[in-house]
Amino acid sequence: MPEPQGRLFVVVGPSGSGKDSLIAWLKQALPAESAVRFVRRTITRPADAGGEDHAAMTPADFEAARTAGRFCLIWQAHGLSYGVPADLVGHVRQGGIAILNGSRHALADLFAVFPDARVISIHVEPIELKRRLAGRGRENAAAIAGRLGRHDGGLGNHPVHAIIDNSGSLDAAGQALLSLIDPALAARRSKLLPALP
Repeated sequence: MPEPQGRLFVVVGPSGSGKDSLIAWLKQALPAESAVRFVRRTITRPADAGGEDHAAMTPADFEAARTAGRFCLIWQAHGLSYGVPADLVGHVRQGGIAILNGSRHALADLFAVFPDARVISIHVEPIELKRRLAGRGRENAAAIAGRLGRHDGGLGNHPVHAIIDNSGSLDAAGQALLSLIDPALAARRSKLLPALP
């Protein structure tokens, strides 16, 4: 008998698109018993650097973890290394549902590991994206202009399950995200229910 197959939803979008906020909204909106795994990434930046909750690791420790096979997916962006825990593969293969804050530029590697992943691209109007990036205070005007110049989607020919516009209210975008996850949750619940006589 084949193993049940779960679903990995990968949220991608440019810095400032609100991926962390949307994922946090979803985490609050789902009941605890939904058993959705919110993937905690390993990143080579301090734990108190702000943004998402992540496992902090030095570059040397990250390389040692990579060599030891502790990641199923890695990528580099903006001078940092990102790793996804290797046990995520088993979680999805055993019927689990997971949400990952991913990278548009790592999709080829992602689909090699999770061919049935659903990519959800977060879009924000350029003027709103510029306002958000400036409001974070992490980068100067030249760096922000560089980011906006790269704001071309970066998705290549990879399949995208849905695009969510997060230029407006977080609740509206969050509800759109929840509506994409709900069918997988319903399917999982039906698999867990005992068969009727």
